[in-house]
Amino acid sequence: MPSDTRTTIYLKPKVYRALKVKAATTDRSVSDLVNAAVLESLREDALDLEAFERRAKEPSRPFEKLLEELKRDGTL
Repeated sequence: MPSDTRTTIYLKPKVYRALKVKAATTDRSVSDLVNAAVLESLREDALDLEAFERRAKEPSRPFEKLLEELKRDGTL
């Protein structure tokens, strides 16, 4: 198993304090929490890209047309 890579990140003081509190209350390290958050973000990106690829061939319509339909239907 490859060893972890050390890096420097800059957090806002309040974010860092909240992260330290969460680490203490969940018995996890700050590194574990940051790794989990980054991985979750990457998973979301991957899901978005998959959805985009699946829908790439779907017909699209201009936003202006959609607004016109919503106004005509009384939604807007």
